[in-house]
Amino acid sequence: MAADSGFDPEGRLTDLPGERRDRSFGVFAEYGLSDRLTLQLKGDWQQGEDAFVDYDGRGPLEIGLTWQVWRDDTTAISLYGGYADGGEGRNAGYAAPGIGDHDWEARLSVGRSVANGRGFVDLQAARRMRDGLPDEARVDATVGVHLGDNWMVLGQMFGGVADDSGPRWLNVETSLVRRLGPWSVQAGWRQTVTGRETPAAGGVVLALWRRF
Repeated sequence: MAADSGFDPEGRLTDLPGERRDRSFGVFAEYGLSDRLTLQLKGDWQQGEDAFVDYDGRGPLEIGLTWQVWRDDTTAISLYGGYADGGEGRNAGYAAPGIGDHDWEARLSVGRSVANGRGFVDLQAARRMRDGLPDEARVDATVGVHLGDNWMVLGQMFGGVADDSGPRWLNVETSLVRRLGPWSVQAGWRQTVTGRETPAAGGVVLALWRRF
């Protein structure tokens, strides 16, 4: 992600004192412990620089459990609870947006299959309790459409707002996914479209998925 402008505390787009660049390499894994309980693990490595900071180090590590509360043939509802360690970059001031020293998160997810299973909608709302920073509310939304058996288009939105009139952001992402047996390759673009006290950044997103 790169940005040469950002949203000020009033939400106005202004020039940054220098270009900001963020890069991250992440690992995300889910493992079903039972039909209704799933273990989730996340971690990443971050690189970033702007006019004030040049950072390269471990990002946040997160572990959590998802419990499927209810489902039928088209709809599923789940609850997630997780803990995150903020990573080495917190003290350098360069951790990912919204990461405290030690965070707890509670999340509600509702997913629904549409168009006879050729598409889906997933809506998520979360509350993140952050150590050393104001707490946050977050909203994520994903729409997916299958194009044949091996292609899928995704449209996603990631938004959040910190308590006490802190930062807020709204990122949108569009990507294409190609399935190759148990593997899938995803490529897309993510862009910050509005916010407050956050860079107006955009960049390429690449992902490799493996089902097991």
